[in-house]
Amino acid sequence: MGELVLENNDFLRQFEVMVSDTMARIEYAEQERKIFLTKLIVPENIASSEFKDRFIKLVLDHVADRNLKVVPTSPDIAGFLRKNKRYKDLLPVGIKL
Repeated sequence: MGELVLENNDFLRQFEVMVSDTMARIEYAEQERKIFLTKLIVPENIASSEFKDRFIKLVLDHVADRNLKVVPTSPDIAGFLRKNKRYKDLLPVGIKL
């Protein structure tokens, strides 16, 4: 698995990554200066925890570059944020995991 290239599909409101003709995606909803990461969809043939972590990091770095706050409604993404405290600054005030 080489470098991941993140695409933001505004029309479908999802971040996408292609890995050997397979698409993984994170669905989102944007509201004011917050982005709600609602669903992580990774096909079984690429669903390693290493891949999921790399994909989530890529999305969170993109969100940080846009100066948005993250509201993780997906259990996978909330769990990642719980384990990776360096991203806790992306959470809005009052959201604790």
